[in-house]
Amino acid sequence: MQTEHPHAANGTVTNLEAAVLQRYGNAAEEVEACLCLPVSYDKALLKVIPGEIMEKDYGCGDPSRHIRGGETVLDLGSGSGKACYIISQIVGAEGRVIGVDFNPPMLALARKYQKSIGDNLGFHNVDFRRGKIQDLRTNLELVDRYLAEHPVHSVADLAALEEFEQRIRREQPLIADESIDVIVSNCVLNLVRPEDKRQLFAEMYRVLKRGGRIAISDIVSDEAVPEHLANDPDLWSACISGAFQEEGFLRAFEDAKFHGIQIDELSSKAYQTVEGIEFRAVTVTAYKGKEGPCIERNHAVIYRGPWKQVVDDDGHTLERGARMAVCDKTFKLYSQAPYAEQFILVPPRKEVALENAGVFDCSRDHKRHPRETKGMEYNVTKISGAVCGPDSNCCP
Repeated sequence: MQTEHPHAANGTVTNLEAAVLQRYGNAAEEVEACLCLPVSYDKALLKVIPGEIMEKDYGCGDPSRHIRGGETVLDLGSGSGKACYIISQIVGAEGRVIGVDFNPPMLALARKYQKSIGDNLGFHNVDFRRGKIQDLRTNLELVDRYLAEHPVHSVADLAALEEFEQRIRREQPLIADESIDVIVSNCVLNLVRPEDKRQLFAEMYRVLKRGGRIAISDIVSDEAVPEHLANDPDLWSACISGAFQEEGFLRAFEDAKFHGIQIDELSSKAYQTVEGIEFRAVTVTAYKGKEGPCIERNHAVIYRGPWKQVVDDDGHTLERGARMAVCDKTFKLYSQAPYAEQFILVPPRKEVALENAGVFDCSRDHKRHPRETKGMEYNVTKISGAVCGPDSNCCP
């Protein structure tokens, strides 16, 4: 079913959000092949998913590869629910999956098979909620129920509606603060209006637990998208003209205070090419939890290589093979994913108690003298005796 997209009289877009809502509402009822890229999933995880969901799934990657058992996962723009049902099996009965989508027909499709899929798996751990992914506080189904009982006919009615929305955002948020282990999304962030994208990243950061992470598949462009393409509702709703420019996509995560930001996958083949601008699929992973004071506890790390030096997100240069001074917080971060394999950790010979620790001087020369780690008074002499064993050829 083809329907017109909202335009102003001069041909410019009046409401990109309405264009997206309309197109994906139609796509929930009638398959639109041009809204997706071929993606290989674990076939064993697809067996319980009905064909109607499979054929009306639209995406460009598989962020479910980054999920572990027992986790609470949030899928932004969950659509037909395919990713949620795949992840449901990965996290298992001890885990939980929440899908958020703005489109009622898509939510209806996802919920249609919710009970039967759960019955087949032997557990029910999936929940679908209606909301905008850039506003994870407002439960739009609660707003719909309120409006059904309290239609807006006056300014006073509008003020009452706004008061209700503020209250539910505060008391019954769609997604609570720091409640999510992992956020996934599949080709949806680009559909958010430009003026809402900063809030989108802030909301992702808000709902993640400290130490939580994201695995986001989306479309990026190799060049900046000009205004006349960005204003085309067909290109926008087709996951093209709303795409982030490659560098800008990573910078958006950085600006939102994520760390350990990595390109997990970048397609070599363009999804679409428009006026010489190439649009391709990317999957990015990143982490939350870098905040906190810089405490001096005499820790050091040694960057393994292969680069001569690297610069971290805080502007610290880490030289290959050198003992670099780091604060207690950074030492703990570098002992975990995604950094752990890149560093040799050098803890102090004697642990400095937190109550005795001072403030780490972030402006200092970041090389750590071995005496700082061993202790300035360390004066032990140890000379090895014979170390050759039977049949050893290590000694003359």
